[in-house]
Amino acid sequence: MAEITSAAYQNLRDYIKSNWKYIELQDDLGNIILRLSPSDSRVTWTHLAGESVLKLQVIIKGSDSDITAPKTFAKSVIYNVATGGTAFSEETFTAFTIESDQDELTVIHNISVPAVL
Repeated sequence: MAEITSAAYQNLRDYIKSNWKYIELQDDLGNIILRLSPSDSRVTWTHLAGESVLKLQVIIKGSDSDITAPKTFAKSVIYNVATGGTAFSEETFTAFTIESDQDELTVIHNISVPAVL
């Protein structure tokens, strides 16, 4: 069996960054709170070029117009479509409840695409 090259792994990372761009935040019961894309100012890719772990960050504030407090966040899910679709990556985190306009949650969803050489 042949291994793909490091250039192929980078191509996969580039594809993921371009196409798996929707991050959905869910509550502790798996209910959808919201799904955002990097066109939303709260969402940013934060990894450095060439890193094997892609990092999609979202910052949610209690003062955001689409957040009604109290709201508990516990999971992030990556999709390639704005609605529906199949989850490509899921990550749970310690549940956090936004209770007021002053509360802020930062979620960094890590997608690992390492070159195994």
